[in-house]
Amino acid sequence: MQSFEQIRSHVGSQHALRTNDPYLISFDLTLASGRHQGLYLAELEDEEGAKYLRVSTPIGPYTGVDGARCLRFNWEQRTGYLAISDLEGSPYLHLCENRPYSLLTATEIDRVIEELGALGDRMEQAISNGGDTF
Repeated sequence: MQSFEQIRSHVGSQHALRTNDPYLISFDLTLASGRHQGLYLAELEDEEGAKYLRVSTPIGPYTGVDGARCLRFNWEQRTGYLAISDLEGSPYLHLCENRPYSLLTATEIDRVIEELGALGDRMEQAISNGGDTF
């Protein structure tokens, strides 16, 4: 995958897109348990012009969350990290992963989507006492 259009085409062939902006798409991933997890894919560019795909999923409101605990999670994770993003005017924790386009294949995109979607759902359940809020 060398462009966001190729990524959009691949993901759009498998999922109904909720957001379909020039450098941002989103969709609901249906999980094996019948639950759903919202995922966002966006194009990022570094200072040298290299392009990255960010895959993220909201897992819960940041309010009341211990920041040190989030940093510990980031330190221990092999895939994904926690970040704060604005969601409808409120700070939300997102589970994110950035991948350089140069390493992306359709299989890798599918793997990252499945892995982050499932982990994000488990984290959301832990934060929201089992709900499927996001």
